[in-house]
Amino acid sequence: MKKPIVAIIGRPNVGKSTLFNRILGKRVAIVEDIPGVTRDRNYAVTTYCGREFILVDTGGLEPETSDYILSQMRTQAEIAVDEADIIIFLMDGIQGLTPADAEIAGLLRKVSKPVFYSVNKIDSKKGAANLSDFYTIGVEKLYPISAEHGTDVDELLDAVHPLLPETQEEVEDVYPKIAIVGRPNAGKSTLINRLIGKERLVTSPTPGTTRDSIDTVVSYYKNKYIFIDTAGIRRQSKVEKGVEYYSVIRALSSIDRCDIAILLLDTMEGIAVQDLKIARYIEDTGKGCIIAFNKWDLVEKDEKTMDKYEKNIRSNYPHLSHIPCIFISALTGIRASKIYPEIHSVMEEYSRQVTTGELNRFIGEISERLPSSTYRGKVLKIYYAVQTGKRPPKFTLFVNYPLGIGTNIKRFIENSMRDKWGFIGVPIRFAVRSK
Repeated sequence: MKKPIVAIIGRPNVGKSTLFNRILGKRVAIVEDIPGVTRDRNYAVTTYCGREFILVDTGGLEPETSDYILSQMRTQAEIAVDEADIIIFLMDGIQGLTPADAEIAGLLRKVSKPVFYSVNKIDSKKGAANLSDFYTIGVEKLYPISAEHGTDVDELLDAVHPLLPETQEEVEDVYPKIAIVGRPNAGKSTLINRLIGKERLVTSPTPGTTRDSIDTVVSYYKNKYIFIDTAGIRRQSKVEKGVEYYSVIRALSSIDRCDIAILLLDTMEGIAVQDLKIARYIEDTGKGCIIAFNKWDLVEKDEKTMDKYEKNIRSNYPHLSHIPCIFISALTGIRASKIYPEIHSVMEEYSRQVTTGELNRFIGEISERLPSSTYRGKVLKIYYAVQTGKRPPKFTLFVNYPLGIGTNIKRFIENSMRDKWGFIGVPIRFAVRSK
């Protein structure tokens, strides 16, 4: 089920990131350092009163330059309006209403999506005194809050809550759902047209969204695949280059609904920060992944070039080392058909079931080689394990000291599992229980 996107927009320094962290109830940061990824996340899946949604802090996606601030804020608002399902427009009570606030409010009044106008920093005397000025933008309801101290944030979320769909149990689709994601100009639109054919496009509207989301069913050698939001990909191809900062937002909904995401890279430009952010989100949401290097026809190459590219991925981005790579040209069609066998292979890994007997023989084999064998001076033991889920594979470890199973041990078990069973292109999840 598609989770709605709730985007927080507003000028720099009005408290967007503070509100983002307040709603999540914690500071969200990447636990391990990965080259090219900023430490502060700007998106997260969260829940409020039992209903899930994707929260986006657009402030973290702004260009670093301070030039043309008003223009940037207008672009930010336009992207949020286009991509989000619900918008929280945050303003600064201490600074008071600004021309930039008024201009963005004017844009938001023209859309049919729900918008919640919130004034931050009202815990100060100046902020409270300026509150009445914000009614001049012509809205009936304002939500004065203090993101820093949490004052009245629950009132804002209570207003958003009825618009969030009730969480439903996931039902496996008959056909694999595929999303093609990546930065603007990587070739997504060209690849979609190559895979589904311009003349044989069969579309069906997906209900429950604030804009039409068109999916396409494609047959290939008696197998069928559902490509997610093909209309959205075609729309994105027309977006100007300056919107590249927001490509993560554009990928969220498609990834959320898919089984496998094809992360399309521009071979001539290499891996960029936005690509790594998208790859991280694919991993976080438990989806399968294939990396496709596009524009391969433009590369000077020999029989060893592909190996060099793959070795570069494994060496510089070890967290991507389990993801299969393919090399294609969406424009000419070179190797594009190899995507389908790769999808089939990753779907098999995504749905792999390891028997309890086989799993526990494996646990017995690796128990003596754990990177840490004690916890607070006591011997650490893994008694047994069971697979408790698929799509993605999930395993529960039963141990004597659950707190002793840290990241290094989980990573060792994961790598050992991949060496034995593959799990190519899919994340592996672990839960730890006391026996």
